[in-house]
Amino acid sequence: MANSSRDNILAGIKSALTHLPEQMPKKPDMVSPIYADEDEKDPAIRFAGNFTARKGSFYYCESLEDLQEQISAFLKERKFRNIHVWEKELAEELSAAGISFHNHDRNFAETDCGITLCECLITRTGSILVSSRQLAGRRLTIFPPVHLVVASAGQLVPDIKDGMAFLQKKYGKNLPSMISLITGASRTADIEKTLVLGAHGPKELVLFLVDDVPSS
Repeated sequence: MANSSRDNILAGIKSALTHLPEQMPKKPDMVSPIYADEDEKDPAIRFAGNFTARKGSFYYCESLEDLQEQISAFLKERKFRNIHVWEKELAEELSAAGISFHNHDRNFAETDCGITLCECLITRTGSILVSSRQLAGRRLTIFPPVHLVVASAGQLVPDIKDGMAFLQKKYGKNLPSMISLITGASRTADIEKTLVLGAHGPKELVLFLVDDVPSS
């Protein structure tokens, strides 16, 4: 009986192999975009929608003065006391707003939040691209429980490949040793499929996007 079943299976396989279709399936299209064309939308609006869909908090700032006011209000509301900022350009803007922060890594283990710049913003996925060549280094984007990012509208690029092209143009052959895409707060659902934020990094991701287009 067992041999009869085995023979039937082998016969079925042999029949399938001897009756192959005359024409092979067409080769997959590896060139055409897989996403719907949304070029008619403003890149900042598209990015904001994708970013907030992944639990990011988005703030639009019309100018540097507006940025200073909004960050000051945010930090005051959250009552953060141990803030770390390591990038000189960003530190100058926050100092002008009267915001107190640490520009060193002492007391880093007790930090409330880290504020950094970024390399660019990926519109398609709502992601923030950072690298180890930034003065914030590797730790300030990973360790603090809350990560604040300051970026300008001019840093928006359509897709990940455009972000990589930007880095290649900026750094040439000396690419950063670490290039990372941050898409929302750190999360995992490995345990019983329950979503947990802050699994491998900050529990909260906040972006302040500054409009760098001068008003007419």
